[in-house]
Amino acid sequence: MISEMREALEALLGPVSEPVLLAGGASKEAWAVDAGGEPLLVRRAAVGVIHRHTLSLRDEFAVLEAAHEAGVKVPRPVLYIEDLDDREAFVMERIPGETIGRRIVRMDPVPAELPLQMAEELAKIHAIPAERLPFLVEASLERLVDELDEVDEPHPAIELGLWWLRESRPEPRKSLVVHGDFRIGNLAVDEQGLVGVLDWEFAHLDDPARDLAFGLVRAWRFGNDELRLGGIGDVEPYLERYNELTGVDIRPEELDYWELAGNVAWAIGCLTQARRHLTGQDRSVELAILGRLGAEVEYEICHLLETLS
Repeated sequence: MISEMREALEALLGPVSEPVLLAGGASKEAWAVDAGGEPLLVRRAAVGVIHRHTLSLRDEFAVLEAAHEAGVKVPRPVLYIEDLDDREAFVMERIPGETIGRRIVRMDPVPAELPLQMAEELAKIHAIPAERLPFLVEASLERLVDELDEVDEPHPAIELGLWWLRESRPEPRKSLVVHGDFRIGNLAVDEQGLVGVLDWEFAHLDDPARDLAFGLVRAWRFGNDELRLGGIGDVEPYLERYNELTGVDIRPEELDYWELAGNVAWAIGCLTQARRHLTGQDRSVELAILGRLGAEVEYEICHLLETLS
């Protein structure tokens, strides 16, 4: 497969180094190559997806282009490829920085400015005009209900979480372009702070508070649970900076609501990923582990419900 991929890339980019498959990422493949002395990354479709509303790589590439135009810190988009060894792909700049969440939260020290930098990038993302990306659709809780139904298993904690979210939703805000998976683990970070925002496959239109809160989900603290913002900082400066830049005035209780929603979405995502392994669609120890992780997320849903009630 590597030789065929290299030949296909050379037909488009000229001479390239041998592609190297990078670790991490259950939903997409990431291949490192060099072309003309430039470090590049090839993002290629995998066998399945986490959520059925995941963007195609063609649309994800268009979102990356729009974000780059808007001044968001993202890898420079290079080329969309409709067929790379029987799957779609795109090529982008390969940026420096650590992307593995458990390593980021253990940096010594974690860059002090990182929470504020995260808020600043979200403010830029939410300012992208929706008309620039007409294929993006508006999310709803019913999406999650449908995806849980497809799992076709009883999961009372998730079902209770969905019920509470329906009953307790705050006054909806105007839907904006959101990243959809903005968290530690989808950011490249170095000793100076945030280098780039990665993995745009879940971009959609939604309440901006949902994007702001997704990075609070316990799973994205990577064991550093006392720091609610992704295991790297406190929420208050992050929220204050976002509100200062946007004038949106998101309240802390809205983040509480959307943190629960993020856990519900991730629990369903874990189940969906595990089914790829269990059905034989894509046999993988990593996918099987996600199925086990889903039980931990269900426990967190119960904990949050007790706290919020």
